[in-house]
Amino acid sequence: MKVGVLGAGAYGLALSHILVNNKVYVTAWTHDENEAKILDKDRISKKLNDYKVPSEIKFTTSLKDAVVNMDLIVMAIPAFAFEEVTVKLSKYIKRKQPVLIATKGIQQNTCLFLNDVFSKYLKNSIAVISGPTFAVDMIKDAPIGFSLATKSHKTEMIIRKCFENSTTKFRRTKDIVGIEICGSIKNVMAIASGMLEGMGVTDSTRALFLTESMNDIKELIDALGGKKKSILSFAGFGDILMTCTSKNSRNFSFGYLIGKGASTKEINDYLENTTVEGMYTLKSIHKLVRKKKVKMPIINLIHDIIEGKKDKEEMLKFLILK
Repeated sequence: MKVGVLGAGAYGLALSHILVNNKVYVTAWTHDENEAKILDKDRISKKLNDYKVPSEIKFTTSLKDAVVNMDLIVMAIPAFAFEEVTVKLSKYIKRKQPVLIATKGIQQNTCLFLNDVFSKYLKNSIAVISGPTFAVDMIKDAPIGFSLATKSHKTEMIIRKCFENSTTKFRRTKDIVGIEICGSIKNVMAIASGMLEGMGVTDSTRALFLTESMNDIKELIDALGGKKKSILSFAGFGDILMTCTSKNSRNFSFGYLIGKGASTKEINDYLENTTVEGMYTLKSIHKLVRKKKVKMPIINLIHDIIEGKKDKEEMLKFLILK
């Protein structure tokens, strides 16, 4: 099997790691020529704690080379660049090639989920994966689980053939909407959970927040046409539990800085040097719930705290009065 992985960041490399372990031929694409040269020559990823990149992974800045004749295309690029890359992808991809979306997020200007952004330009069979899977754990070959959302049995089988092994597990669902919602909004909830941690709340209060969050997400899934039970999937409960409680989560760590009262400089420095997907998604989901007239006050509150319109202490009052 041959797979083109679009994105050479931490997550793209971690997915590539699983693939080469399964003897899959991998070409990883990055738009950054300097990044491609460093990864190809030094075989060390600074984005992934000096991870030694397997020699089997080929790097390229040519989207054509990463797409043509591949059995599967994996999209592991930042959400803000997703549409731009999809448009470029349309020049080279063939209709028969399935696409696996590993990017999490909602487009800001349109409030579209990424599978919908993709479908604006291409009609390929798609799948979405999401789950409690830190890149640093994936490269250690730790047992991990993904929710795999697709409506195509053939696409499911190709993905399983490429990725599944003794440490990588998939649970399939047809609920693409539900899995995308879980994968996107958990980053926002992780920021809020990090705030609470930074404020020094008790374990009981954190548990209160997580429970309320899961109930809210379940109702959002239902309101947007997904299946409520997806909240209990790897993408739902699994990823929320992990991302909202671990300092390995960039979103949680960002929220922690706000909660502990870090300086504006310290917070801005973190944002400049770290990709905090939850910040991008927060603006999108805040706009989406208002547009769809869905009641989700926790999103409005998190948004207002980040924007400096409300004090972080409002979170504690909210959890009781909600």
